[in-house]
Amino acid sequence: MGGWGLVVPRRDIARAPGERVLRWPHPALAAHVASYVAHDLPDVGANSWQITPLSVLTWMIDLDAPARGAGVPPSPVLGLRDRPLRVEQTGASRGIVVTLTPLGAYALFGIPLRELTNSVVAASALLPVGALTERLAGAADWAERFRLLDEYLAAKLARGPVLAAPVRHAWDRLSAGPVRIDALADEVGWSRQHLNARFREQIGLNPRTAGRIARLNRVLALMSRASSLPWAEVAHLGGYSDQAHLVREFRALTGCSPTEAGKPAGLFVPPRDGA
Repeated sequence: MGGWGLVVPRRDIARAPGERVLRWPHPALAAHVASYVAHDLPDVGANSWQITPLSVLTWMIDLDAPARGAGVPPSPVLGLRDRPLRVEQTGASRGIVVTLTPLGAYALFGIPLRELTNSVVAASALLPVGALTERLAGAADWAERFRLLDEYLAAKLARGPVLAAPVRHAWDRLSAGPVRIDALADEVGWSRQHLNARFREQIGLNPRTAGRIARLNRVLALMSRASSLPWAEVAHLGGYSDQAHLVREFRALTGCSPTEAGKPAGLFVPPRDGA
């Protein structure tokens, strides 16, 4: 699954000045790290953001942290979610958003990802990141910061734990497209109950919910590159039974309807392979 999702601003800041730079990690990290998005944004006043559930975990490395609402610490890590998250923010912001696949997050943080589900925690509670943040802040430019991140993550990930092979297989299959959970259990040689338990432990969500979020994220990518498609066709291409099913799922997971969301904006990062 790529590092993409939808961030819906509660006021229009699309034309606000500032700098955003997207970079893919080193190819050797591709299975673990989905993307880097650097930003240097001025203070444009108070904003409220509604963030959809994503198929990646998000680590926001703050070099200059804005003031955020209660419950969102500096340099937060966002676990996988099955519900939208509202974030309040004001002030200038400079830093890098790192999106991690569950494979990468499991190896980097070294804990069952169920401990991060629907949570926002400080990265410093999971990793000793002070020295890294200082090096990133002192780097000459974004290119150097991306290189430093590649080096740091490569070293950490090489020593980290790995997902159980059946759990990774199930994640990869759910990422690729719709699949019945009982068929998936047969593929890995586990009972459906055992697959649910192990998958939830290591990934943080059960397979059915992970599949729903993957389907939503594929629809968001489709909306981004083909925004003129009628909703009935988007529903069909996205694997929903009909347009009403799409709207129900969209509202349940994002907190708004597809028409209210419009074309994905904000921290939308297209899949690396363009799918």
